Amino acid sequence: MADTFHSITFDLTTGTAEVALDITDRCTAFLNTAAAGRDGLLNVFVPHATAGIAVIETGAGSDDDLLAILRELLPADNRWRHRHGSPGHGRDHVLPGLVAPHATLPVIGGQLALGVWQSVVLVDTNGDNPRRTVRLTFLG
Repeated sequence: MADTFHSITFDLTTGTAEVALDITDRCTAFLNTAAAGRDGLLNVFVPHATAGIAVIETGAGSDDDLLAILRELLPADNRWRHRHGSPGHGRDHVLPGLVAPHATLPVIGGQLALGVWQSVVLVDTNGDNPRRTVRLTFLG
């Protein structure tokens, strides 16, 4: 099984502001070793109750648009029953219901089979927890 299954974690600092952070390069670097030219699946997972993984275009405004629509859908106010942390923090716990904490992506010949404009992005609206762990798992 060691030849077909590889898994690592890495840590990120996301800071105290909302962020859509492109982690595609980390996924690619992992696959260069783990996939070694093979076909399979890459699972990207963030083991946090207040973050998610999205596959979107970055750099042309879509990442900022995603954060803007999340602010509209999940305002940081006192409507939330989950009330610990900073004001409106309950919204951060709803985020993974809209932006799942995982994505499973095809790997062909050791390379992510993403569309031309697609990137793998960590979405984090929780300014109370600036440290995040991401797990990458390749199944060949």
